[in-house]
Amino acid sequence: MSDKSLLFGNQPAAQQPSPTAGLFGEASTPAATQSVKDVTTAGFAADVIQESRRQPVLVDFWAPWCGPCKQLAPALEKAVAEAGGRVRLVKMNIDEHPSIAGQLGIQSIPAVIAFKNGQPVDGFMGAVPESQIKEFIARVAGNGPDPELGDAIKAAQEAQAQGDLQTAMQLFDAVLSQAPDNLDAIAGLAGILYDAGDAEAAQEVLAMAPEGKGDNAALASLKAKMALAEEAAKLGDPAALQRRLAADPNDHQARFDLAMIQNALGNRADAAESLLSIVKADRTWNEDGARAQLLRFFEAWGPTDPATLSARRRLSSLLFS
Repeated sequence: MSDKSLLFGNQPAAQQPSPTAGLFGEASTPAATQSVKDVTTAGFAADVIQESRRQPVLVDFWAPWCGPCKQLAPALEKAVAEAGGRVRLVKMNIDEHPSIAGQLGIQSIPAVIAFKNGQPVDGFMGAVPESQIKEFIARVAGNGPDPELGDAIKAAQEAQAQGDLQTAMQLFDAVLSQAPDNLDAIAGLAGILYDAGDAEAAQEVLAMAPEGKGDNAALASLKAKMALAEEAAKLGDPAALQRRLAADPNDHQARFDLAMIQNALGNRADAAESLLSIVKADRTWNEDGARAQLLRFFEAWGPTDPATLSARRRLSSLLFS
């Protein structure tokens, strides 16, 4: 992921740009210079949580040894500068400050998490192209995605959410006909095929992802979902697990296995509740296994899924209270 330089100084007010100015084209005036600041564990509450109540803050989790981090950094800094002060960027070295990344479920870098109003609201992983960074900033800053690409992807995702899978597939296909390496479209089409029970076709679509661009968050989420489903299929009868819990509410293994099945069935809120119950009752159980599994769920669900956002907030409350 990317060595994201931390632009966190105050910017003077600039004339109000059009919704896409500075994000999807060259800025009409140079962006104001911002001071570069590394976020520490001790300063995270002030520099990220509190600051995000004033404007969105992007936290770049990186490490000096991370090649993709160095690749992402210039594009990320440029996109933030062109955003004209609508977002701020800070950098956290996970080698020096690993605890925050661990609590937030950052398992690979580079990773960029956006905070608004004191909460994580969006994010991406990997050295993504500059165009995707700009779309991400536009979402976080309240602007719409690039109409040349984002509108079609959004329409496809909305059709998928509404159960209109035929329209969603047609839209994803249309995007891929124009941009064969579009990872969001690849992940979207593969996800529909997988959910329809055609795992082989889904794998064929996933194979379309170009070399070196496999860290896309949507692709990572789908792959994690497929892996979790394989694990859950081996866990047995949920009714039997419920009976075990009725007999012994402290049967954490039964609750853990039930969470896996709940997730495989699409009951994300229930799955998160099961694992959070274990964390609350006994953080040390199975070497903090419930929290670790919950972080895997976050990866599979994606950083912007409502279940991820809700459970991440509750997990943070449990860990930091």
